Amino acid sequence: MSARRSAAESRGITSEYERGRPLFKVGRTLLNGLVLLFLVLVCLGPILWLAKSAITPTQDTLRHPLELWPNGVDWANLRTAWVDIDLKLYFWNTVVIAFGSWAVQMLVAVTGGYALSILRPRYGRVLYGLVLATMFVPAVVLLVPLYLTVLDMPFTHWNLVNTYWGAFLPAGASAFNIALVKRFFDNLPREVIQAARVDGCGDFRLFWYVVLPMSRPVLGVVSVFAVLAAWKDFIWPLVVLPDPAKQPLSVRLPRLAGVTELDVMMAALLISCALPIAFFLVFQRLFLRGGLDGAVKG
Repeated sequence: MSARRSAAESRGITSEYERGRPLFKVGRTLLNGLVLLFLVLVCLGPILWLAKSAITPTQDTLRHPLELWPNGVDWANLRTAWVDIDLKLYFWNTVVIAFGSWAVQMLVAVTGGYALSILRPRYGRVLYGLVLATMFVPAVVLLVPLYLTVLDMPFTHWNLVNTYWGAFLPAGASAFNIALVKRFFDNLPREVIQAARVDGCGDFRLFWYVVLPMSRPVLGVVSVFAVLAAWKDFIWPLVVLPDPAKQPLSVRLPRLAGVTELDVMMAALLISCALPIAFFLVFQRLFLRGGLDGAVKG
């Protein structure tokens, strides 16, 4: 049985004899290198070109777009973009909106997934079905009702237009995040949860001391989704934040493109991409694992 299994695992396009030949090894290594180089150029090429153009004078970028700094490097573009076009203000606005959106989405997704997966109320399946049904409604259809809701909040009658609260509070209504967290909680070891209940853990202590420590992968995945979605969102901040002083980078940069030099604009785009790239690199291990591999061991 073991020999048959090893033979099945070694099957492929080429035979084991061919894979052992020196010429074949060289060809396979060369092919793998070419594929890797192609993927690097396709995936990292635009980002690297943006980084080069951000510190290159406009004329050099227009005349020699693929050359590396034919007339030197212009580091002043970064300072000009940060100070002269007031990029620091829009960057801070984006950070506030992204952090608020992350906090709201984490609160709703984690508590909603915990209630549906661990607490399991009587009509939990019906409620979960209604949550999933909202995923089939296009976001653009909800734009006008959502704006009217933010314009006059139910019961309180608060007007959240032109406030950061109005920009990130609607992000909490994410059915995808709730479904993602619930699916992960469903795969947690029930023996650990039952043992905690036997030891006297209430619902809150079970959530805080048992479930959350075992849920770091899915929390990282939801964090990446939440921050990146809020960072690149354009339509909703444009609608709910009419004041330019409160608008994020995604709204202000397109409006500044027509009145800003190309090199300074490239520097501004590079600065706006820096934080999402750094955030993804920090959480890439959790993101690539997908957060749905089951419970965390130990």
